[in-house]
Amino acid sequence: MPQARLTSGKFTFALKQLHDQDRDLAYVLDNFGDPPMWQRERGLATLIHIILEQQVSLASARAAFDRLCDVVSPLTPSGFLDQDDASLKAIGFSRQKAGYARQLCWAILEGEIDLEKLAELNDETARAELTKLNGVGGWTADIYLLMALGRPDVWPTGDLALAVAVQELKGLDIRPDAEAMTEIGEPWRPWRAVAARVLWHFYLSALSRDGS
Repeated sequence: MPQARLTSGKFTFALKQLHDQDRDLAYVLDNFGDPPMWQRERGLATLIHIILEQQVSLASARAAFDRLCDVVSPLTPSGFLDQDDASLKAIGFSRQKAGYARQLCWAILEGEIDLEKLAELNDETARAELTKLNGVGGWTADIYLLMALGRPDVWPTGDLALAVAVQELKGLDIRPDAEAMTEIGEPWRPWRAVAARVLWHFYLSALSRDGS
């Protein structure tokens, strides 16, 4: 059966809960307003977009994704696989990311993964299914679960912007690693995905502007 999904009503409720519970998150909400929900469509296009975002700026990944959608429309597994190396390089794919996306498309065509059925799986199982794919690590799976499947309690501990935001907001001497991020996020259950949006909002509204 479909798993719990973050709705606008739940999002508003969770923001109030986090505001009342954590003074640092309250500071962000009071000074920068509510964050966007940052939702994405389920499916191949979003997963390829997230693969493009691995270890590069969101702007450059967006530009490459837009070029891909101009070339392959609609974006289907077979349509992507029709693109040769030169075409994908011109779009903005590194050789490695082109390989990851091709393997994803083949996995879909061969029935090794059904992206639609992920909505029926709990967070842990859905994450495990995604990370079976070459090139889909924990961060990529977490972002897909958080944004495309709308899971309310996914906490992407490997996200650099989150770690930077937590360090600044909490006044930490060093940037927290994944283990520390897990511990820091525990009090925000069952709304850690909402806390992540608050922290991204802080990062984009305050930190990225001053070069932090």
